[in-house]
Amino acid sequence: MDNDFSKTHLPLYSLNHGKGEEVTPDLYLWTDQIVNLCLFGLQGTKDWVLIDAGMPHSMENIMKAAEERFGHKEKPQAILLTHAHFDHVGSLQSLLTEWDVPVFAHTLELPYLTGEKDYPKADPTVHGGLVTSLSPLFPNHGITIDNVLPLPEDGSVPYMKGWSWIHTPGHTPGHVSFFREADRTLIAGDAFVTVHQESLFNVISQKKAISGPPKYFTMNWDNAKESVEGLRLLHPRKAATGHGEYLEGAELAESLDYLVAHFDEIARP
Repeated sequence: MDNDFSKTHLPLYSLNHGKGEEVTPDLYLWTDQIVNLCLFGLQGTKDWVLIDAGMPHSMENIMKAAEERFGHKEKPQAILLTHAHFDHVGSLQSLLTEWDVPVFAHTLELPYLTGEKDYPKADPTVHGGLVTSLSPLFPNHGITIDNVLPLPEDGSVPYMKGWSWIHTPGHTPGHVSFFREADRTLIAGDAFVTVHQESLFNVISQKKAISGPPKYFTMNWDNAKESVEGLRLLHPRKAATGHGEYLEGAELAESLDYLVAHFDEIARP
């Protein structure tokens, strides 16, 4: 099985390439075509962390974004993964040829990073739009990397003092989110997103709308609902998600309340 995403060619459009916004002074949300990744660290610091690794063929753009953010070409201390779907690890293998750094993921996600498992193929029958129709063409296979480690059992996050990781399964078995209690900042990954990812129009326009995890790739909807309910109980003040713009304040609180109350209606296929 060829599991190198660098050789994957996708029927995707050039979208939102290089767009970034500062969620907090030390958390930068950067959009790689149809997916977000996070660069953690104060601007100009030498100690920084990459959270998720974007789309295939994006290594150079990710490295450039990091250089622009931090003012140097030095590698991150680590790469943390919310999960291992192709749009979150698409450039991981390429980046690791340039950066000899550890990669951390949940134990249940490791088989998709060590070549032991593939995800189920995308489901084009869930209601949605053109992206859903194209989803069977998206890679579902796992990848193989050597230096992947499980996240610490005590819930701490390597190289991110004051943060905790939270198991938020449903979209994938080992999906995690990251939370900082001090300012109630949440990195939600795809546990919930802020754009209807199934619609190409919404992906292009980035029309803001609370949504559950991308429908075509979500594996367990009962778990996904429980994960959203758990994140809501954290009462986050800011949330960066895997797709769409970040939300904060009253808009975030009201959106999460609505999503929990109407999960079966707006999220579950």
